[in-house]
Amino acid sequence: MNAIARVGNVTLEGWREICYLAGITWQVFAVAVKPRYWSRAVRAELYRQILSTGIDSTGFVFYVACAVGISVVAQVLVWLQIIGQSLSLGPLLVTVLVREAAPVLINLLVIGRNGTALTTELGNMKIAGEVRALDTQGLDPFIYLVMPRVLSLTLSVFCLAILFVVVAFTSGYLCSFLLSLSVVDPGTFVRSIIFSMSPVDLVNFLSKTVVPAIFTGAICCSQGLRVQTSLTEVPKAAKRALTISVRALFSISALVSLLTYL
Repeated sequence: MNAIARVGNVTLEGWREICYLAGITWQVFAVAVKPRYWSRAVRAELYRQILSTGIDSTGFVFYVACAVGISVVAQVLVWLQIIGQSLSLGPLLVTVLVREAAPVLINLLVIGRNGTALTTELGNMKIAGEVRALDTQGLDPFIYLVMPRVLSLTLSVFCLAILFVVVAFTSGYLCSFLLSLSVVDPGTFVRSIIFSMSPVDLVNFLSKTVVPAIFTGAICCSQGLRVQTSLTEVPKAAKRALTISVRALFSISALVSLLTYL
């Protein structure tokens, strides 16, 4: 009975956490569509977060996309020609990169690079009393701190995922072309990719990119703001945010894949 009770408690706790995070995301978008909440300070915070999360990450994403493109796209081009299955080029690359690799890799990169930093920043602000100071100044901490971070992280992940896909395809093809490993001309390569994308692929890409990013933003903000008074709580909160965000990412990705292939 004790084991059953523990399983039940863990299940209920997980369900409550999911409902709590869903409530945060709902409130973020409910507030974001109302112009009166977009004061100059909130807009400035959103721009600052986009610069930190999105623009500052483009160089690293470009490097990773080049590496993935050279190691995956170039090999697919070569091996499909060897076995005489060049017609499968587009569908295979769309499935591997657009459906699966790009959304997961970009979300993982942002979680590791920006998610933990976001949690640490909010945790330190909470300990320093800056969150309470915002409240006394008439600034709602949710609107000023949480909403810009969730929105900027979501927008950044989406844009970085598109950049990743474009760079991966381009670098992979250029590598195979320059090394004379592929006889597929550029026009045929581009057409095979575009014509292989269906509405289902676009919905899959959007779901696996945006939904985990929204939850990552909510998770990191909530964990950072749960810090109380001790500095030792901050690294623990960052670790929890990392663990929960990665778990949410793979759970959402698996669920979307399951619904896609049914």
